Amino acid sequence: MTHYKIATIAGDGIGPEVTDATVKVLQAALGRDALHFEMLDGGAAHYRKSGEVLPEDTFTACRDLDAVLHGAAGLPGVTYPDGTEVGNELHLQLRFRLDLYANVRPVKLLSGVTSPLRAFEEGGIDYVIIRENTEGLYASRGAGVLLRGEVATDTLMVTRKGTERVARFAFDLSRKRNGAPRDGKRRVTVCDKANILRSYAFFRGVCDEVAADYPDVEIDYAYADAITVHLIKRPDFYDVIVAENMFGDIISDLGATTVGGMGISPSGEIGDNQALFQGAHGSAPDIAGQDVASPLATILSATMMLRWLSDRHGDATLSEAAARIDGAVDKVLAQGAAVPRDLGGTAGCTEMTDAICRALG
Repeated sequence: MTHYKIATIAGDGIGPEVTDATVKVLQAALGRDALHFEMLDGGAAHYRKSGEVLPEDTFTACRDLDAVLHGAAGLPGVTYPDGTEVGNELHLQLRFRLDLYANVRPVKLLSGVTSPLRAFEEGGIDYVIIRENTEGLYASRGAGVLLRGEVATDTLMVTRKGTERVARFAFDLSRKRNGAPRDGKRRVTVCDKANILRSYAFFRGVCDEVAADYPDVEIDYAYADAITVHLIKRPDFYDVIVAENMFGDIISDLGATTVGGMGISPSGEIGDNQALFQGAHGSAPDIAGQDVASPLATILSATMMLRWLSDRHGDATLSEAAARIDGAVDKVLAQGAAVPRDLGGTAGCTEMTDAICRALG
């Protein structure tokens, strides 16, 4: 059996709880020896103690080990002098230093989960948002201008290289999927504001160039304001959506809300050589240590990690384990064996974890 080393940063708030739960589920699916979890420091609490949000030895492990699993980061009141939150800096530093250019946010309605979009509860929501992760407006973090307390500016940056590679990632992903629920068509939707800003028109133009290499995948377009309507009115039309950093951030949270909320929303940040996986929710310090947090987003992020490792190393046992975990989560929710509080139930972190492990058994 091949062994994989996972750089594991539990972080802040509910991070340690959901990380421990995820490790338990992974071990139930694969045994205790397939994955070695190297526990590492990092996050807002570590910054408060040491002045470092991402220690260099933690970064080195994240760079050199097989994948990164992260719980959550951030605490109220732990900010930099400019008022920005320290916790965000952990994964932002990893994102830029490891060049994790594709932020992958699956939006899929699971069995047993009630969507506010009742018309689409029979398998009508299943798409993936690919958010460009290293450029766009967020590339200005720490580099914007604040002039005499009167004028503040941040720059939106779009490059050909950055757009081309994230667009190619989106088209490659569409080829691996079964198409949109509505019509089965493989489709990449470019989300932008090409009608207003040259940077977005450039983003669209580069996506068009990439699309020429994928005649089997349809290209589609939606302005960022319009797609917020479409994701509510016709989510079954979408297969893969690719967007600039900030727009991708916003529509990902909207999509998550239509399938149960942030507590069930996984994410992966993927580059050519490394990848980081974490639930899309925050650290929720107000419920930390109470065993009430849902571990589902982190567990589902871990199945993304297993599939990424499987593709990278040609190891089918990992993708098979990912499918078993996804199936166990689906079974637990569909049967109502355990339902977390954010989905209307009463199950806490331990109860959810134990139920999924039993379903795996």
